[in-house]
Amino acid sequence: MLHFRKYPLILLLLPLLAACASPTPTPLNPTAIPPTLTAIPSTAPSSTSTVLPLPSPTAAPIGGGSGWIEFSSNRAGSYSDIYLMRTDGSQVTRLTKGDSNTFPGPFSPDGQHLLFTGFGSTHSYVGIMNANGSQPVNLTNQPNSDDAFPTWSADGKQITFTSRRDGNNEIYLMNSDGSAPQRLTDNPKDDFAPAWSPVGSLIAFVSDRDNSTGIYSIYFMKSDGSDIKRLTNDGGNDYTPVWSPDGKQIAFRSVQGGQSDIFVINLDGSGLLNLTNNPAEDWSPAWSPDGTQIAFQSNRDGNWEIYLMNADGSNPVNLTHDPADDEMPYWQK
Repeated sequence: MLHFRKYPLILLLLPLLAACASPTPTPLNPTAIPPTLTAIPSTAPSSTSTVLPLPSPTAAPIGGGSGWIEFSSNRAGSYSDIYLMRTDGSQVTRLTKGDSNTFPGPFSPDGQHLLFTGFGSTHSYVGIMNANGSQPVNLTNQPNSDDAFPTWSADGKQITFTSRRDGNNEIYLMNSDGSAPQRLTDNPKDDFAPAWSPVGSLIAFVSDRDNSTGIYSIYFMKSDGSDIKRLTNDGGNDYTPVWSPDGKQIAFRSVQGGQSDIFVINLDGSGLLNLTNNPAEDWSPAWSPDGTQIAFQSNRDGNWEIYLMNADGSNPVNLTHDPADDEMPYWQK
């Protein structure tokens, strides 16, 4: 099966992974976290599942905030679903079960909802669900476009995402209920994977606009799409920017010399540092809410696993220890 990690462009990623399926995943934990969307689309699916709710936290977390990490795994079959675990790797709970891939997105700033990328019969969409996996909703509803890579504004009122609805990968903005979508970037090259600053109005994203096609750097812009600035020019191929909780640094994946590592950089372009520096592949960094740790995925043990390390790259720990592929961690606030 073709995997997300092989195809960083939404152009390649989304059609290859789409499979014939119902438009939304089946929630496994419909409990009493009510949705707080201002308007629920009329296509919102109903759920009659009665699986047990999330377990109460009992294991002491390693640290970093709430003690919960969301991730993607195909451990239950051919498709990837969303799982939740404690930061010590215990209490793994499956949140979704579908007939196609469902990839996780970040938790809302209040920790009550999470975004995801889902797959219909031919195209992908951006969705939202309660933090326990219940009440998934298709927010973008574009039957002829691929939408993915969602992220929240700091106040939780808006969502940025990547869409091909105008012909190529561009960054879009919409309200948290899916209304009023607007395009922020307009470039013939690819702009994708936005990440909103937690303390301001800046949005980081990935683009090959100043490079050869398919060679990417990290950029950032104001939340209205203006004042675009290039951040990385390190000779590598850079992906998946994520902001530190204080908004002063960005962690990202860089492919240099054919190898992927997790790097961190200051907003002025200084302080570039390789945190993992490992001969294996290291992808998808995610900061802990207190900024002291970074979760990421690595194949250093033979397959993709979720790891946790200190923010300086020290003390990496394998959290998942599963023969399946565990990928794309996000930390609950």
